[in-house]
Amino acid sequence: MRIGVIISDEPRINDEIRVSQVRLIGPNGEQVGVIATSVALNLAKEANLDLVEVAPNAKPPVAKLIDYGKFKYNEKIKAREARRNQNTAEIKEIRFRLKIDDHDFEVKKGHVVRFLNGGDKVKVTIMLRGREQSRPIGGVELLQRLAADVEEYGTIESKPKQEGRNIIMTLAPKGKKVHTQSEQRRRGAESRAERQARQAARLAAKQDAQAQAVAEAKTAFSPSTSNQKHINKEGSNAEDEN
Repeated sequence: MRIGVIISDEPRINDEIRVSQVRLIGPNGEQVGVIATSVALNLAKEANLDLVEVAPNAKPPVAKLIDYGKFKYNEKIKAREARRNQNTAEIKEIRFRLKIDDHDFEVKKGHVVRFLNGGDKVKVTIMLRGREQSRPIGGVELLQRLAADVEEYGTIESKPKQEGRNIIMTLAPKGKKVHTQSEQRRRGAESRAERQARQAARLAAKQDAQAQAVAEAKTAFSPSTSNQKHINKEGSNAEDEN
């Protein structure tokens, strides 16, 4: 019976390191040298760090003192940024009929522009039916018209060509998808900052109004004001008696 072995990409840390000695690297990259693994583990505990085996195939293995949780978090952030910065363009497809009216043409053209702005390539297909196949030039002219209308957003990557009953053309975006995403993130951040500024302004105005109301209430019910009102009332009563 064969027992399967699970191979992990994760490095061995702390008590998982079974060798007797390691070449230790300090938390700031300093070379400590070859020391007993038990001593390295004690140093890690004293520094509230982890002993991580970074080069298991070296003789002896190389280990480093780091905060492994923080290290994994930073690696995750780097991987996410790397994926975000990749130009993962997709190929979208839009299909036209040769006898398409102006309204439908504008609608489909809008889709093409949206795809190109998103950093994706667009495969445009003109579908020919019946006698239309004997005059493919009409499909070529339609594709050329589309390319001219969207030249601000994309360029022709592959010129119109006939494939069976269809005429195909591929458009490629002028800008990279990562640039578009960066611009969207920038605009989103600016929008959030504006919203937060408006909320702060409204809150400050509300607090000022409340403070003013409290001050007016204190003035209205202050002892000096009440006494003055009482004196004025007594004076008025005395005049009435006279």
